Amino acid sequence: MRQVRIAGYRQAELETVPMPSLRDGWALVKILAAPLCAEYKLFRSGRPFHYIGHEAAGVVVERAAGASVDVGDRVVVMPQYPCGRCRHCTRGEFIYCKDNLDLDAGALAEYIAKPSWLLAPIPDDVTIDVGALACCGLGPSFGAEERAGVDGSTTLLVTGLGPVGLGAVVNGVHRGARVFGVDQNPFRAQLARDLGAAEVLDPRNDDVLQQVRAACGGDGPDVGVDCSGVPTAHRLLIDAVRSRGVVVLVGETMDPTPIRASPDMIRKGMTIMGSWHYALPDFPQVMDVLRTFAGVERLITHRFPLDQIQTAFEVSEEQRCGKVVLHPFEEAPQ
Repeated sequence: MRQVRIAGYRQAELETVPMPSLRDGWALVKILAAPLCAEYKLFRSGRPFHYIGHEAAGVVVERAAGASVDVGDRVVVMPQYPCGRCRHCTRGEFIYCKDNLDLDAGALAEYIAKPSWLLAPIPDDVTIDVGALACCGLGPSFGAEERAGVDGSTTLLVTGLGPVGLGAVVNGVHRGARVFGVDQNPFRAQLARDLGAAEVLDPRNDDVLQQVRAACGGDGPDVGVDCSGVPTAHRLLIDAVRSRGVVVLVGETMDPTPIRASPDMIRKGMTIMGSWHYALPDFPQVMDVLRTFAGVERLITHRFPLDQIQTAFEVSEEQRCGKVVLHPFEEAPQ
């Protein structure tokens, strides 16, 4: 089968590798939609990578003994290879499993083998492309907003309006919240407005904190979700969110986050938490967002066949896009 590899600095290509093998309880999925996430960082790193990608949707083409799916099922492929036995996995919080299998497998490919319990069914009235948004398109922010209790009475501030942050806008609007965004990218700021954000502010403005508070009625938002992974965005959320509010960190970073225990948490009574994904029992709710949110397909701004991976990464790296989706077995729609 064909799969994507990073061959060098800003160089992506296809390579041929053996078809994946199945274990008991596993199934083979023909990938029909493979969204890009942050793989553009690998693309520009200059370091060769094989077996990349962690988001996909497709159709089951083979099942092993004990698999819980059937050939022909349309499914979302959940990330990673968790053990399926630990307390996290048995609760559906598989993303936190500490005993993941170390396998050569990636979703930017024609096929992928997975434990069948990680293959979630796509309803008949949801397309494959839209179903693929159930991973990193809507997933991280869905889990964050669920934990923060976002609802129709919430004022929500989202920092970082890349594909994950745009998904946070969709989830917030779907929950009835009044949603504000912070991002300096004009393309993504406008897309966030198109998806229902009340206002998007530019973090380069010296008075952005005052602008946020004013837009949210003077007291600041109830909940802040960071999807940027930028420490200055963390600081903005912590300063902006009202006392007794909630800040959820979703964007990945290895940089120090400027949290001060006393003024930020104790004296404000603030809750600051991290969130990575959602629990499997919440999958039907994620599908409900995808099924009912008018115009959710606008999150997908670009589609490419697999053999145009070089162009797909260039578009993703440029960041004048929402979600970029690869189609391993069809031409990109016009």
